[in-house]
Amino acid sequence: MKILIIRFSSIGDIVLTTPVIRCLKNQSGAEIHFLTKIQYRSIIEHNPYITRCWFIEKNIQGVIPQLKKEKFDAIVDLHKNLRSFALRRKLSCPAYDFDKLNLQKWLMVNWKIDRLPHRHIVHRYMESVRHWNVHYDNKGLDYFIPSDARKKTVDFLNYHQLQEKGYHVFVLGAAHNTKKPHYELIYHCIENSHLPMVLIGGKEEMEQGKKLSAASQNAFDACGQFDINGSAALIDKAQKVITPDTGMMHIAAALDKNIISIWGNTIPEFGMYPFLPSTSNATSVIVENKALKCRPCSKLGSPQCPQKHHDCIKGISYMNLIQLINDK
Repeated sequence: MKILIIRFSSIGDIVLTTPVIRCLKNQSGAEIHFLTKIQYRSIIEHNPYITRCWFIEKNIQGVIPQLKKEKFDAIVDLHKNLRSFALRRKLSCPAYDFDKLNLQKWLMVNWKIDRLPHRHIVHRYMESVRHWNVHYDNKGLDYFIPSDARKKTVDFLNYHQLQEKGYHVFVLGAAHNTKKPHYELIYHCIENSHLPMVLIGGKEEMEQGKKLSAASQNAFDACGQFDINGSAALIDKAQKVITPDTGMMHIAAALDKNIISIWGNTIPEFGMYPFLPSTSNATSVIVENKALKCRPCSKLGSPQCPQKHHDCIKGISYMNLIQLINDK
């Protein structure tokens, strides 16, 4: 069989598809193709279970003629939106997908009525391949870091003498502001951590990373210095990863790390919490302000708090967080 898996974006959502890729390859022997946006190339191009990666550069129309020539036996649609439905019609082959729980999420966000199945999205993704009698293998997520990315981070760690000391990683970035920890919370965690803290993020977090590293000798700023794979390599050597609900959280889970996840306006009940292998010795601790009646205010995130207070993050105790960071 030749099967095309579709997931257009984003970082975490793509990482969460990796059990489907692995299990489908190992249990059916299928030739696996994967379609995503070009900016997420580095996340999947080193995956040994994928035969060929396809990328959308400007729009989906640009890749359709080539995909038609492949004559796929089936499509596994793990994005399930209007664009993926349009592609399915163009390729004219059987397609399988999963339950996105849009109604249940809408009820939870707008009316706080909980009809969610409290089931991780990985297990819902796996529903898309039941047709071939493929089942989840309990091995967690995959993330494959190329050797050149590891070398660059080794140079960074050696320069700051962090290899010998050990360190934690604090992820500063998130796609939405309502998910991001605020400056004071991050600063107190850095200052009171028993181990040095490496700060990771993209160009958007560079200013905050510089400010934090200038304010604390315990902070080592890597924001904007590494791509996704480089940041993953830093996470891979860390003792613990402190992170908001974002793509790097799922990369940390794929690398089987001890994770402290900080949740703002979104909730773990949507099924996107850290997904560790069943045999893992790593720990996943969720930190959230459960007292708020306005939470969740969105299934994804927002540029700003609709209530103007951002208490979902500001209400989190940094003392509690520090204790979790320093616990052995």
